Amino acid sequence: MTNQEIEQLRYPIGVFDCPNNISKQHIESWISILEHYPNRLENLVIALTDDQLDTPYRQDGWTIRQVIHHVSDSHHHSYIRFKWALTEDKPIIKYYYEQLWAELPDAKLAPIQMSLDHLRTIHFKLVYLLKSLNEDQLNRSFIHPENNEEVILKKNIGIYAWHSNHHYAHIENILRAKGW
Repeated sequence: MTNQEIEQLRYPIGVFDCPNNISKQHIESWISILEHYPNRLENLVIALTDDQLDTPYRQDGWTIRQVIHHVSDSHHHSYIRFKWALTEDKPIIKYYYEQLWAELPDAKLAPIQMSLDHLRTIHFKLVYLLKSLNEDQLNRSFIHPENNEEVILKKNIGIYAWHSNHHYAHIENILRAKGW
């Protein structure tokens, strides 16, 4: 497999490309993606068997089950990061080791329904919050300790809309490749 093919499997929709000027339309579109994502994801995976769920989406990649649990964990962290940034002045967020979290028993073995339910709840809360934010709040930020990057909240909305579609495409691609 070529490097280009490996990258296509890792980033089936490409990497997040944030517009220089984030418009109200960008934000509304990204919030809409977040609002509908839990239903889209559940519809994609709900009929899968345990054997299918335990299939990696790519060589040396997570299983479909791990991806679903990862999205739930990641989006929970994102929700908390929004709350911190809205209530503190440029907080340094807590980094978590997603690769290690994906190896824990709840990510490798647990039924996906718990993460689908959690994702539905956390997205309901997140979308409700995001729809209420004004421009000043959307321009608040947090510091990511991995690279000391200041992340503006309106950009973070786009990152998590992309993240949703990114992992959806991982699952959709393996289902298509396997004929499921």
